[in-house]
Amino acid sequence: MSNYVLNTWYPLTWSRDVRHELSSHRIVEQDIVVYRTSTGDVVAMEDLCPHRFLPLSMGRLKGDTVECGYHGVTFDCSGKCVRVPGQDMVPPKARVVTYPTHENMGLVWIWMGDPELADTSKVFDLPQYHDADWSVAEGDALRIETNYLSLADNLCDPAHVNFVHLSTLGNAAGEDVKVQFEVEEEKIVTWRWINDAPPIPLFEKFGNFKGNVDRWHYYHYYAPSIAIIDFGSADTGTGAPEGRRDNCIQIYACHFMTPVDERTTIDHWLHVKNFHADDEMNTALSNEFRVAFAEDKAILEAVQKKEEQFEGRKKLKIAIDAAPIRMRMMIEKMKKAEQTNPA
Repeated sequence: MSNYVLNTWYPLTWSRDVRHELSSHRIVEQDIVVYRTSTGDVVAMEDLCPHRFLPLSMGRLKGDTVECGYHGVTFDCSGKCVRVPGQDMVPPKARVVTYPTHENMGLVWIWMGDPELADTSKVFDLPQYHDADWSVAEGDALRIETNYLSLADNLCDPAHVNFVHLSTLGNAAGEDVKVQFEVEEEKIVTWRWINDAPPIPLFEKFGNFKGNVDRWHYYHYYAPSIAIIDFGSADTGTGAPEGRRDNCIQIYACHFMTPVDERTTIDHWLHVKNFHADDEMNTALSNEFRVAFAEDKAILEAVQKKEEQFEGRKKLKIAIDAAPIRMRMMIEKMKKAEQTNPA
């Protein structure tokens, strides 16, 4: 696990998918068994019985305890062994590692590092998600066969939309518009404005614009695994670049990345928008995003294969790489700090 930042809250899975049953998940190369207790709490523990190493996810729930499917050794929600069939004495050191969890924005978050540092106030939150004037639609858990940092590269990169997403999120109007960025503590913001240009296909369908628009993209990357893309459009000349966005369409495309292992990432995505939508419109919007993210998946998986084929070969650096390079430097700094100053 040294290849990952550990003292952070990672998205593990959708809350909607955690029930009073055992389910197996993998994150930062560790297998986790997850279930919801009878009181609604989410338990996450190492998916490994310490007796014969059978995955606990192959066992069963007995009330709120987990019974191993091999010999019935049983563990409570804290990971403590509470029963060994055939003997009265329970080995005092028999226990399973458990991990702090928290639920927010429709997701179960997990802390894989030092549990003493697991401050739930640090779980990511987008205020608009809870705002009654905005609407939310949960998306999917998109499995991408690529390293999570390659997906993070993509999510620090507004420029690619003009070439990858011509049917949904981009058009030729922004091809030569420079990308700007700034670095904050454990955060990078990458942005650009494309003014007095045709709306992108997504907003042609849902924006009701009559002519050209002023369009923005702000990519907010929160290290190590969260990206919030604030993008929208307003009729040209109505003052959006100066901050007047009373009459605009604005969407936050939220990406919560789960690093599964060195070459697999799960992208939990949802969208939050400044207009109300019924189920039909939410489905239509989500389908547009599915098309776009499938395009990203195809690109990133092809890149992953070539990176493995040409391991060690230097890549060409161009201007738009400035933010992704600093993103990776930020991650390395966080990992080094954990290794240098272990709790």
